[in-house]
Amino acid sequence: MAEATKKRKRDAEATRARILLAAKKEFAKSGLGGARVDEIAERANANKRMIYHYFGGKEELFCAVLEEAYLDIRDAEQRLKLDDMPPRDALEKLVRFTWSYYLKNPEFITLVNSENLHRAKHIKGLKTLPQTMRGLVDMVADILERGEKAGEFRAGIDATQLNITIAAIGYYYLTNRFTGSYLFDRDLMDRDALDTRIDFNVETIMRLVAAD
Repeated sequence: MAEATKKRKRDAEATRARILLAAKKEFAKSGLGGARVDEIAERANANKRMIYHYFGGKEELFCAVLEEAYLDIRDAEQRLKLDDMPPRDALEKLVRFTWSYYLKNPEFITLVNSENLHRAKHIKGLKTLPQTMRGLVDMVADILERGEKAGEFRAGIDATQLNITIAAIGYYYLTNRFTGSYLFDRDLMDRDALDTRIDFNVETIMRLVAAD
């Protein structure tokens, strides 16, 4: 009996995970308004009844997808163990990680764009997210403090503003890659172009925080 209960639990967790993955792809492609529960069910090899059973409805499923997306990147940042590294190395690693994460997880960017269209309506109900964001800000604040004490970083840098800038210099480039490639007459997603961009991002951040 116990083994059967464990199996049902594993099956339920696997089904829920498949639904979340399928929903992430569908919401990233079509947004909340355009996403179809039927399509999500087909992608997940599940049925609509299971989606409503686990999540309640399309908006609740969208909330679950957003929560998982934000928690995933925050968890990945924590696993970098930046507090064990010299401050300059730690900051550079964070900049490179952020860029790499956006490249490997394009759905994250489109999900964030979609939620901004809804004026953060859905994430405002997710109490886990502000806490994890505070963890990131505190982590960067610690890097800045250690860099200042070592004489490498200037004083008075706002950790929140620096976090926004690190995200922005990668985020903008990728969200505007199609228009940018046309207007600048270069393939912004070419391998050499991507390598050049991340090197530029790192240099930009390092010059921004460098001690006078």
